Amino acid sequence: MSAVNMQTANVFSFHGGIHPQENKAQSLQLPLGRPSLPSELILPLGQHIGQSSRPLVKVGDKVLKGETIAINNGFLSSFLHAPTSGTIAAIEERLIAHPSGLSDLCIILIPDGNETWTKLEPLSNWQDISKTDVLAYLSEMGIIGMGGAGFPTQVKLQGAHKNPLTHFIINAAECEPYITADDMLIREKTLELILGIEILQHLVEADNVVIGIEDNKPTAIAALKSLLTKRNSKIQLAVVPTKYPSGGEKQLIQLLTGKEVPSGQYPADIGILCQNVGTCVAVHDAITLGKPLISRFTTLTGDALKNPQNVEVLLGTPVAHLLDYADSEQKKLSRLIMGGPMMGYTLDSAAVPIVKTSNCILAASKKELPPPAPEQACIRCGMCEQACPASLLPQQLLWFSKSQEFEKAEHHNLFDCIECGACSYVCPSSIPLVQYYRHSKSSIREAREANVKSDLAKQRFEARKARQDAEAAEKEAKRLARQKATSSKATDAKKAAPAKAAPTAAAAPASNDESKKLKVDIAIGKSKLKKLQKQLLEAQENEHVEEINNLQLQVTDQEKTIASLEEQLAQVPSAAPVAPVENTAKASPAPVSDELKKAKVDVALIGVKLKKLQKQLSETPDDQELKDKISTFETDLKAAQDTVSKLSENTQPSANTAAAEPKAVISDELKKLKIDAAIAKAAVKKVEKALKKAEEINAPEIEAIRQQLQEAQQRADELEKALANPEAVMQKAESTSAKAEPATNFDADAIKKRKIDLAIAKAGVKKAEKNIQLLKEQGKDEAEINASEWPSKLKEAQDKLAVLEKEQAAETTKSPATTEASAPAAPVATENVDADAAKKRKIDLAIAKAGIKKAEKNIQLLKDQGKDESEIEASEWPKKLIEAQQKLAALEAEESTSATSVSTPVEKTAAADSEAKVEPEMDLATQIKKEKIAVALAKAQINKLNKRLESTPEDADSINQEITATEQRLQSAEILLEKLIHSQTNMQENR
Repeated sequence: MSAVNMQTANVFSFHGGIHPQENKAQSLQLPLGRPSLPSELILPLGQHIGQSSRPLVKVGDKVLKGETIAINNGFLSSFLHAPTSGTIAAIEERLIAHPSGLSDLCIILIPDGNETWTKLEPLSNWQDISKTDVLAYLSEMGIIGMGGAGFPTQVKLQGAHKNPLTHFIINAAECEPYITADDMLIREKTLELILGIEILQHLVEADNVVIGIEDNKPTAIAALKSLLTKRNSKIQLAVVPTKYPSGGEKQLIQLLTGKEVPSGQYPADIGILCQNVGTCVAVHDAITLGKPLISRFTTLTGDALKNPQNVEVLLGTPVAHLLDYADSEQKKLSRLIMGGPMMGYTLDSAAVPIVKTSNCILAASKKELPPPAPEQACIRCGMCEQACPASLLPQQLLWFSKSQEFEKAEHHNLFDCIECGACSYVCPSSIPLVQYYRHSKSSIREAREANVKSDLAKQRFEARKARQDAEAAEKEAKRLARQKATSSKATDAKKAAPAKAAPTAAAAPASNDESKKLKVDIAIGKSKLKKLQKQLLEAQENEHVEEINNLQLQVTDQEKTIASLEEQLAQVPSAAPVAPVENTAKASPAPVSDELKKAKVDVALIGVKLKKLQKQLSETPDDQELKDKISTFETDLKAAQDTVSKLSENTQPSANTAAAEPKAVISDELKKLKIDAAIAKAAVKKVEKALKKAEEINAPEIEAIRQQLQEAQQRADELEKALANPEAVMQKAESTSAKAEPATNFDADAIKKRKIDLAIAKAGVKKAEKNIQLLKEQGKDEAEINASEWPSKLKEAQDKLAVLEKEQAAETTKSPATTEASAPAAPVATENVDADAAKKRKIDLAIAKAGIKKAEKNIQLLKDQGKDESEIEASEWPKKLIEAQQKLAALEAEESTSATSVSTPVEKTAAADSEAKVEPEMDLATQIKKEKIAVALAKAQINKLNKRLESTPEDADSINQEITATEQRLQSAEILLEKLIHSQTNMQENR
């Protein structure tokens, strides 16, 4: 049955291709060679695509054969093992096999000649354990792709589970001239190859397994057919015609399936996975024998070698040692090439080592590979287009590369070029086309990296500036508060204390100020300490050793500073009351009230932290550190509750409290007035910015924005005048505070509590969804996910959130009537709510910006790790970036609306009934103006994104998502604008 399958395997064709001289017979005359141990093995840490490995050994260490000497350094990385037993002589920069002749960090191993193996641990139960564990084992064995760029095998197999696989293709084509390493591997290790394929088939579960091999390998084909027939295997054998580059991944897929991998996508996206025969044998050796990847088959060929042959060589063996083994003739040697003559590159030195991807060393004579002819002008013959296996237009790409029109080159799919050299081979003008394409690709990548760095630098600068502004505003507010508190207390002390007690009473505010200053310094220090600890945790997760040490020192210094400040605070004497009992009773209610309030806040904060730690302990019940923290917090909570109880007993209502209330209200009114003035100034700046943008795009709503700017400026001027005359404000506050209803505070507390409950419920939903997504990414099936705690937690959080949102909606429907009834009586409370809302908006804005920055940082980190676009899109960060950007845009629009619609407390209080009738219409007109501005800005943003899409098509997915989100905002704004205009028309008709 298997023989029938092999005979009926379909073979298709691909565009282009060439037939250069094969020159494969020279290296197949001798049997497989095994060179002796060299004097030293040079093991580069970067033998694969992605991040270099991290060394586990140090100079002077003794290692055994197969022992791990370097581990992976991130997602796209691999392990490295000792090819033989010996001593680590050095860890230093050495020349490596690279087209530019670069150096890299290498581990230098001096063999002891004993070849002593470490203890081997085969994975005998690979069919019984989870596939994730098998992939982790392959990663620890250092298995990577041995036929191309050296992509870590476990990463490639993980990506194969995105879509169901229809074909699992084993690449045995080996189309490059001179190279016969895979041919010899199939002959020598046929059984190991088939067993390795069966192991990989168990992991990927493809519908069809096909070995693709060129018809110029009759011995290998016969060996495969014989073994497959003997084992009655379902593996198909497809013999394809000899044509270069049929061994290219996309070309072999087209040959065996007739499918073409779309531009910018990967084979896994269309349900196909490819692996090299060398990788399959390495997987077998790792799983069955427990041997890590420490050697490979390499072809030694060329006219400069007397004994060309294939050898099984240890990784790290210098090329010079292999040339000596094959009896090289230095007089004949003209060029030394790593790889084949089509896609290989020239080595400047024979001291470079063999790595996991080294399949051939070509020692060519001058006659064999003569110097290239001088480049001549393109005659537009079109031969390059006919030879291109990727169906590109090489002559167009050449012109764009020469004229540095990189955008046009990208539009012509420059990055689909596989750099096979077929176009250069057939070019009658001897133009080195591939070199031009490589240079263009490099320039485009550098430009992209520069743009990313520039954007990050700009974001860091803006964030730093915003942080500095916020810190300056906070310091100024604290300074003003201290100044007011000092002057108020000094005045009260003078009135309350007798003349002979004046020196003692004057010392109290000074001591109190010093205490407050130390408390502020301690709070700032703790904030810095928390930030440093967070950075230290991130560095430890990323295993950045130098950064960890630096941050650890900073954390230690900050802890010492905080301890010193706390000692100073403990030594500051508390202000002793010197006035008689009656006077003290009159002067002290406010401080006692503030103390009680602070104690209650401490109880609430400690309670929240304790609850969070208890939740973490329920997830990790064996964590002793968490238990110690919970014990400490419980002690602090009890102490704080005792303090609240004592202060509540000592606090008694008195007539003096009622007398002191107007002063507090006046102080709050002045503070509120200053906040309103600051908000009004910010609104002026924001409208000016919107006007500037509108003028840049020549929006039709320029006049409306100018009118809006004039109104905002007028409001800011009025608030400045009110601040210049605080006496009128105080009188107004005194009259208003007498009418204020105490129930407002309870309403505000209830609203605040509801918001906190809503935030906690949303966070619970988000956490549960994130953990469910994490389980899916780990390859867990639905049954395992449902068996975990997260689906039930998600449902509970969603139910709780639905109840809270329903309560909030019900409260919102009641709020218009309540507001209408309470507005004349409690304007101060309303203004406090407005101030809280403004403060909350600023916090939400900062959180949204931080979310954008974090998402962009993580996306860039994924790109730095070598992940492709599909893997990045599959992660959570692009979605989070879009959500954060949408949230930021909504918050900015809301802030603009609220800033321009704010009115002064004086205007609100002095408004007459006639003005109240006109106010809805004015608000409606203002909203219409704002929505028109929002529509214009959204259209401008869409135009800008479309231009960006034309200039950077490689980012099409993310840009299209931004365009979709902006179009949704535009549609929402247009619908709202239409409704507002309709409402305005109805109002005018009714009037």
